[in-house]
Amino acid sequence: MNKALMGLVAALALLTTSAFTVGFAEEFKVGTDYDVINPPQPTDDPDKIEVREFFWYGCPHCYHFEPDLNAWIKKKPASVNFIRQPAVFNEHWAAHAKAFFTADVLGVLDKLHPEFYDAIQNKKETLESEDDLAKFFNAHGVAEEDFHKAYQSFAVDSKLRHASGLAAKYGITGTPALVVNGKYVVSPGKAKSFPRMIEITNELIKQESVSGAKK
Repeated sequence: MNKALMGLVAALALLTTSAFTVGFAEEFKVGTDYDVINPPQPTDDPDKIEVREFFWYGCPHCYHFEPDLNAWIKKKPASVNFIRQPAVFNEHWAAHAKAFFTADVLGVLDKLHPEFYDAIQNKKETLESEDDLAKFFNAHGVAEEDFHKAYQSFAVDSKLRHASGLAAKYGITGTPALVVNGKYVVSPGKAKSFPRMIEITNELIKQESVSGAKK
């Protein structure tokens, strides 16, 4: 075989291999890559595919997951309803969950969500007492009177009580964790990496989209 022909054969082989690699999609398996929730939990909007993130501001893994998660949020399909869900396993987690819900009620959650992480993870602030949180909110433009009113409100108390038993219903034992459509849990322990958590979540979204289209 002459050199020109050998080169052509090698090029064709490389092209074929590349095409196969590009077209190949990893098959994710139940129990190995993600878990099934039994029984499935209801979603907030039955007309959309729900992705719910269980997190805790004191969790360094949740903090390091934020860049991947936020990049995904910007590109997620319009058919996906994304929900941030503070997990509550003890009083420390409950304190941060209450801060989250207070910011939500005050309409400043988008602004303060990254600030909570920065204060707790980088500045090593605890942000657990009402007084400490009042100072924190005030430093970010919220009047202390408005903070205390929201913090002590029935709305925040109701959200916190609801969140307290939610993780157990979904079978969540650690954070971060993504729940797809109330049926599947994607965690770093099974996924092995944050980018792979996103890949598995996207695949489950596709699966649920096809399933919903068949109904």
